[in-house]
Amino acid sequence: MEMQNTVKKETAVTGIALHTGARANLKICPAPENTGIVFRRVDMPGAPAVKAAAQNVIDVRRATTIASRTTGAFVVTVEHIMSALHAAQIDNAFVEMDGPEPPILDGSAGPYFDMIQQAGIEAQSVPAEYWTASAPIEVTDGDKRLVLTPCDHLEIEMKVNYGVSPLDAQEYSLAVTPESFARELKGARTFCPYRELEQVIAAGLAKGGSLDNAIILHDGALISKDGLRYPNELVRHKMMDMVGDLYLVGKRVRAHISSVRSGHPTHVKLAQAMLAQAAAAAQQ
Repeated sequence: MEMQNTVKKETAVTGIALHTGARANLKICPAPENTGIVFRRVDMPGAPAVKAAAQNVIDVRRATTIASRTTGAFVVTVEHIMSALHAAQIDNAFVEMDGPEPPILDGSAGPYFDMIQQAGIEAQSVPAEYWTASAPIEVTDGDKRLVLTPCDHLEIEMKVNYGVSPLDAQEYSLAVTPESFARELKGARTFCPYRELEQVIAAGLAKGGSLDNAIILHDGALISKDGLRYPNELVRHKMMDMVGDLYLVGKRVRAHISSVRSGHPTHVKLAQAMLAQAAAAAQQ
């Protein structure tokens, strides 16, 4: 029987936040069984907390933002740290932050996944819980489509197409395990079409963005400081984001998910539908 896990010891990282451009400090700390993933805003009086849960999502524009309606705590851009925690099978952790946004680091989940591995993973005394499907779930939004079907492990197949370059029509599929995540997904970096940069900057966002932590799609090319880490890095990054967004169901996920052009809005809608299905099944 697989047991719940936490980190063996506190681990910390510092860096620049993607959107605010401010220096940000983040710690991942051990937590007791059945805690789940809880963010703490240590820069606010009383260090208010917000649980990483689909019902706490308040914004999905360019990132996933969660907030507590009771404590007032909110956290922006949780998907990379959530992806690393999900893939590393960390069920319980306190994530302490001294601002509203975590460090973007290199634009991937890799540094977070690596720091969890370096801290060590400690098995706890309660069995791990898994979200499993009792029936298929479909989420659509225009040309975006997600179809979830029952499966005894987490497997994702995804297609993306941004219409900037022939290079950005990509597809990939992967059975997600700690090992495959480390090998195939953790290093995939965030990206943005050049044509969208003006509106992003006008909105006061991406102040910490650079070619050190992002790929730019422009003029038929994919531009990054050191070249691409994977030939299909864009779709792998979106897949990595999905691993994080799905963890907002509060349990490790076992399902097969087929995705076409999905992003945070549809990922979160799917997570909310997954919770609704589980609640309906529990009442039967």
